[in-house]
Amino acid sequence: MRGTQTNRGQQQRGVTLLELIAVLAAVLVLSSIAIPAFNGYIERARIARAVSDIGTISLQIYRWQLNTRTFPATLAEAGAGGSDPWGRPYVYLRVAGANNGELRKDHNLVPINTDFDLYSRGPDGESVAPLTAQRSRDDIVRANDGRYIGLAANY
Repeated sequence: MRGTQTNRGQQQRGVTLLELIAVLAAVLVLSSIAIPAFNGYIERARIARAVSDIGTISLQIYRWQLNTRTFPATLAEAGAGGSDPWGRPYVYLRVAGANNGELRKDHNLVPINTDFDLYSRGPDGESVAPLTAQRSRDDIVRANDGRYIGLAANY
């Protein structure tokens, strides 16, 4: 800060343009680092919420199955459902009676579940049956009859 003398001997303090530019540059550099880190945190939190939701919905489906001896035809029938963190409904498909082309499959094209498929289409909202397809890599899936819940890319 620079001081200037006035008529009465008092000193006035002000900010030079160069100091203002330096502060602005520092703020821009810090925000360019912080914003992507924050966005990554938000995405990880959404994935964690989807994993938790799928686990909870799976338990509701198992409770239904214990009472009725069969899996529900829809999530609504079991009193489960809701939207994933990206605002789209979870996808449910009962394996018994399903068309084999509809079932989620691993890299060997073997269905990943024997009871029911339950998944979120992930951030892009797109999905196809094989988990190895690019459109399915960001899906949050339930596999191995519930022993795995997480990103399709990690399965």
